[in-house]
Amino acid sequence: MAKKKTAVVLPDWATALWKELGSPDLDAHLSVASGDLFDRRHGLRRDDLVEVMLDVRAIPEGEDPWVRGRMMSRTPSSIEILTEAGRHVYLAREVVVRIDLVAHTRPAYIDDEELLRFERRDQKRRSSLHETAERKAEGKDDSHLWG
Repeated sequence: MAKKKTAVVLPDWATALWKELGSPDLDAHLSVASGDLFDRRHGLRRDDLVEVMLDVRAIPEGEDPWVRGRMMSRTPSSIEILTEAGRHVYLAREVVVRIDLVAHTRPAYIDDEELLRFERRDQKRRSSLHETAERKAEGKDDSHLWG
């Protein structure tokens, strides 16, 4: 089954966030949910434009249950969103009812060379920091002493 191409139309709230990212070609990053397994590319990605519906029991009465913005990161317990107003919001996964994908702004993880380069550099930086911390830890820097 061939990939169905449809033009992405952004809602008004997403336009400023899309421009902040350098106006990437959204049609080049469409999800591929069917066809050959190797060619499928779907799922949430870093920098996706999303709308998140929250459980109304978890928010003050009268507040909008929708959080709209760019997904910055995910952890096993939370999701970080940069909202349309420029606020960083961390949502506990327990209060998320639904996430609607508005548009992908990056390639799928396995095809995202920029993200893979970033992760390799970040991993090296973290290793270096850990090694420095170990060397500076009390009693760890005396391997050069005799006796």
